[in-house]
Amino acid sequence: MASWGNQRCGCAIAAAAALWTLAVSGCGGGAGSGGFPPPPPVHLEHIIVVVQENRSFDELFHGFPGADTVSTGQTSTGKTVQLQPIGLVASFDAGHAHGDFLNEYDNGKMNGFDRASFSPKTAKPPPYFAYSYVPRSDAQPYWDMATQYTVADRMFQSNSGPSYPAHQYLIAGQSALAFENPTVPKGSPVGTGWGCDDPPGTFVPTMAAHYPFPCFDYQTLGDEMDRQGVSWAYYAPAEHDLAGGYIWSAYNAVRHIRFGSDWTKNVISPQTTIISDILGGRLPQVSWVVPDGRNSDHSLFTDGSGPSWVASIVNVLGQSPYWNTSAVVILWDDWGGWYDHVAPQQIDTMGLGFRVPLIVVSPYAKHGYVSHVQHEFGSILKFTEETFQLPSLGLRDVRSDDLSDCFDFTRTPSPFKRIAAPAYHTTAKGRVTPPDDE
Repeated sequence: MASWGNQRCGCAIAAAAALWTLAVSGCGGGAGSGGFPPPPPVHLEHIIVVVQENRSFDELFHGFPGADTVSTGQTSTGKTVQLQPIGLVASFDAGHAHGDFLNEYDNGKMNGFDRASFSPKTAKPPPYFAYSYVPRSDAQPYWDMATQYTVADRMFQSNSGPSYPAHQYLIAGQSALAFENPTVPKGSPVGTGWGCDDPPGTFVPTMAAHYPFPCFDYQTLGDEMDRQGVSWAYYAPAEHDLAGGYIWSAYNAVRHIRFGSDWTKNVISPQTTIISDILGGRLPQVSWVVPDGRNSDHSLFTDGSGPSWVASIVNVLGQSPYWNTSAVVILWDDWGGWYDHVAPQQIDTMGLGFRVPLIVVSPYAKHGYVSHVQHEFGSILKFTEETFQLPSLGLRDVRSDDLSDCFDFTRTPSPFKRIAAPAYHTTAKGRVTPPDDE
């Protein structure tokens, strides 16, 4: 696919008197100013990747019109069970480690979800709890975005395990074969991250049967952008945030970024800064946004505000001058242990993992479209690389599609329609125990 954007002329975009008024100056080279032809129409100038937590497609978009979902599932004993409604806010968390994937996948039979683990051990989940779905009323803003724009029912997570490797695949197309979350020593501070600033004695299991400290030094999409002069930011909760979420700050696990200038320049806390950066005309060309525990959708830890948190980002962007040149890609980092009926293709020792939802919001996104094309996390990397004419990382991005079926760049940018959602508040009290500590 040819590049969609980056045909820019180095225009300086500055905030003007009002927050919403931006002055674009010096685009040039028309026939009257040096004989150069005018630049081609600019399409995408900004990509925002919003990463939520722990939901499968069958579980979050149960019954979505035109999408591949089911109402029943098979157990390991051959029993057919009805999917049951369990709200976003639950008193337990379904297991989603690599071992849980192996049990539930069951060599492609997708019938082991009755063997799902859960935490805490004091919880009393209902029978066959993994065979569940989120009531639409709990996730209405997601449904509205999916209905107005594009939703994909064949997005697979790149790894067959939990959050730590999943987030690495979203920035680097690999995790150095790490397939589980890091284990930190007992007594480590609340909010300890998963990466280079972990306490001594922390380790992470890998497929190579090694247990290294979770601080690697591979190349990332951020490195590609640094070399090409593309601005970027990773918005994440601050270290020791009592609501959790610092563990999902993926660049913490990349040594040359964690201890380099990018850490102070491009890794931005708190995650809510994305809102003020849009309002203030400071939005980078590429952004990742990860939540804290409250608004993460992570079972046991979320307070149910995830849909309104994501809608707040979309609404602020949609009502800004950035709208006509932007795409928001919303996805969930892993399946969270919840039932899904589509067996993922096994392309290597790391994955693919189970289906997770993907929503594409943009004035160029196909409206009311359900994508049945196979995507994985490498698709987001490839989409970004092609948009900004970046070299390939040479990993999962090479073999992935580029999300092109989700867009129609022949259309006139569609005006934004606000997503109805409860007001999102940043002052709610968080949990002292961080998510994903099992």
